[in-house]
Amino acid sequence: MSSEKPQNMKPIPNKVAEVDAFMEEKVGLGVSFDLGVRRIKVLKKDVHLYYINGLTDTEYIIEILDSLIHNKNTEIVTTKIFEVVKGLLVHQSVEEISTMDELVDQVLSGLIVIVIDGKPIGLVVDVRSYPGRQPEEPDTEKVVRGSRDGFVENIIVNTAITRRRIRDERLRFEMLHVGERSKTDISIGYIKGIADPDLIDIVRKELEGIDVDGLTMADKTIEEFIVKQGYNPYPLVRYTERADVAATHLLEGHVLIYVDTSPSVIITPSTLFHHMQHAEEYRQAPAVGTLVRWTRFFGIFVSLYLLPIWLLFCLEPSLLPEKFEFIGPNEKTHIPIVVQIFISDIGIEFLRMAAVHTPTPLSTAMGLVAAVLIGQIAIDVGLFVPEVVLYASVATIGTFVTPSLELGVANKISRLMLLVLVALFKVPGLVIGITLYIILLASIKALNTPYLWPLIPFQPKALSHILFRRPFPGSVERPSIVHPQDKYRQPRKP
Repeated sequence: MSSEKPQNMKPIPNKVAEVDAFMEEKVGLGVSFDLGVRRIKVLKKDVHLYYINGLTDTEYIIEILDSLIHNKNTEIVTTKIFEVVKGLLVHQSVEEISTMDELVDQVLSGLIVIVIDGKPIGLVVDVRSYPGRQPEEPDTEKVVRGSRDGFVENIIVNTAITRRRIRDERLRFEMLHVGERSKTDISIGYIKGIADPDLIDIVRKELEGIDVDGLTMADKTIEEFIVKQGYNPYPLVRYTERADVAATHLLEGHVLIYVDTSPSVIITPSTLFHHMQHAEEYRQAPAVGTLVRWTRFFGIFVSLYLLPIWLLFCLEPSLLPEKFEFIGPNEKTHIPIVVQIFISDIGIEFLRMAAVHTPTPLSTAMGLVAAVLIGQIAIDVGLFVPEVVLYASVATIGTFVTPSLELGVANKISRLMLLVLVALFKVPGLVIGITLYIILLASIKALNTPYLWPLIPFQPKALSHILFRRPFPGSVERPSIVHPQDKYRQPRKP
């Protein structure tokens, strides 16, 4: 904050009565119950303190008021009242502002602003105390061993638990305000000397260029503005609710975006393989972590290709070797197999959506009803053949194995497209579908980052780090995809 007046902004009036009038007319002082003002006298001068109930810490305000009201400096001349008041503010964060726009923004953000009659400067004291929950382990990124604290909806808490893990004087959190009406707090997190300055500038310019009235959907709205995703279903940034994951990416050279009111942090840049990793791999021994990673890769492969390949074998049994002739439906049905697969896939999506909206005590019962009654009865009445239920369930489990919810849903859309192509063109349809799928992924760039790196462009050393969970003492270099200024995590041995 600065005492210099920005252009085209109304300066703070000399008279506190004029400040009151402005707040009543423009902000709703006296109308909004949560917007308040405390009027006191210090050395016979009017002093007004503006605040928002619910966003401020009452104990701090009482302590500040007590210090101002019971001040003993009665012999000081009133011309020095500003210095007296500023000196009496028992708080570590006190800044000066000079415009009414700054005053309104700070008050609505949960800080208090003190103005003194005869002085066109406001004193801002950070006594924010946002309502919210305590840090706890996120449901979507659970681990067997590891920390149980995760990000919450308070940006101050989120940056604090990140800084707790990285006590580096070069760790930076730049604060921006986005949204003409919401004025949402957004912080750009990076480590100076590691993160690519060009990437930081790109992210900063994209955020500063956002022109919207509000960010009610917080980080998701920010994502759509900075990466221009359009109707591409594949996630172009990675989300995490774990502070240890965020800290790891900061140390690799990534730039993180913290958005107030969101428990998720945006990690940029990201590739397809970032969405296929999970913290659990790094909480196990390297061999176990590698096994977990391969199992996850296999599950993602199954979620994408199992149903199209099985449908192809159903339509072209001659493609199967004799030993695998059992693959395919043993019973004939009046409903085409591809239609059955689509019905089962859509039905499973119904169940997933219903589980999200169903209270937890009832969700288990709903799952039992769906699995035992609906599935079995659908087979008995001839709506499905048993194999459809089996393979659709295995493919769905593969989707659940995918660490990123966004990637899992995108793969489901790709799977449905492959099923349509196989149903229409059989073998050529599968070949064309897989080719188009790879071309689509290879053509994607998010913040100038190739989506299939290190496979395309091919970098064998980096790809080996994707395929194998390396021991930390052996992970000397940072990923080159983020163009780190300091390429080495550990000092190189002479």
